[in-house]
Amino acid sequence: MKAILLLGGFGTRLRPLTDDIPKQMLPVCGRPMIEWVCEHLARHGVSEVVLSLGYRADAFTGAYRRGRIGPLDYRVAVEPEPRGTAGAVRFAAEATGIDGSFLVLNGDVLTDLDIGALARFHAESGAEATIALQPVADPTPFGLVVADESGRVLSFSEKPEPHVVLPGGPRSQWPTISAGTYVLTPAVLDRIAPGRAVSIEREVFSRIAADGMLAALVSDSYWLDTGTPQHYVTANLDILEGRRAAVKVTDSAVDLSVTVHPDARIRTSAIGNGCVIGPDAVVQRSVLGAGCRIEPGAVVCDSVIGADVTVGAAAMLTEYSVVGAGQHVAPGARLRAMRQPAA
Repeated sequence: MKAILLLGGFGTRLRPLTDDIPKQMLPVCGRPMIEWVCEHLARHGVSEVVLSLGYRADAFTGAYRRGRIGPLDYRVAVEPEPRGTAGAVRFAAEATGIDGSFLVLNGDVLTDLDIGALARFHAESGAEATIALQPVADPTPFGLVVADESGRVLSFSEKPEPHVVLPGGPRSQWPTISAGTYVLTPAVLDRIAPGRAVSIEREVFSRIAADGMLAALVSDSYWLDTGTPQHYVTANLDILEGRRAAVKVTDSAVDLSVTVHPDARIRTSAIGNGCVIGPDAVVQRSVLGAGCRIEPGAVVCDSVIGADVTVGAAAMLTEYSVVGAGQHVAPGARLRAMRQPAA
């Protein structure tokens, strides 16, 4: 089966990290996020991936010049202008000649979903489209989906009104959201209006559900939307702490080229190659890009800094502060839930 990866977004919630690089090229434990996604697809029988690109398409093609990302061959469909999620799917499918059932995935979601099981369920359901569902305590930021016991979708509302978060009830009673992984038949493409931006969540799926042809399979596997600084940090920590099916990396993903002073303290962090960590510096539950310099006594906690950043002596970054590539955090500065430069 072929898969279309939707990679055209601007990654605005992760700025300034994404000012110059697409979010799917940001490192997760030292490797671009897209490589983790493609390896997962290959493990579940995907034979080829189509990259649906827009913003900074050259970042992908420049990094993978041999036409492969990890174990998967890839093809490229670059939208001439943004066409929404559904428009991007139609454009990519037509541009690359997809003529059978195919997968569609949001490229900024990391998951251990059993894609083979989803494809088999789709084939048995006879549905026009099948979506993976994920139970969450609060569906407000996502798409709330209600399905019956057979898996037929009864209603689909993208980003519903604020929902009361359940106070620790059993996960079996949690509402379910669209998890950003779909199996589509070519008939879905005919529902997507050409020549304008179309949302697959708001327009296409609601019509398919009304016709009784939208199926859904609930999976309680690992799932993470990496689109915010907190969730991006979590993506790295979940691998370090063994929450993913991927091979566990012990304590901290520290490249061998990193120089760490004996008096520095590093705890559960992903640190890029060429970084220098000075005396009495603390790096905890954070992500550091390549070539960073953490000067004496500086603290980086629950934060993200891009490549080639210098954090001055005794500076402190906390509460998911984000520093863009090439920046200098002044000595003694205090960044608390802040972005430098401002997003």
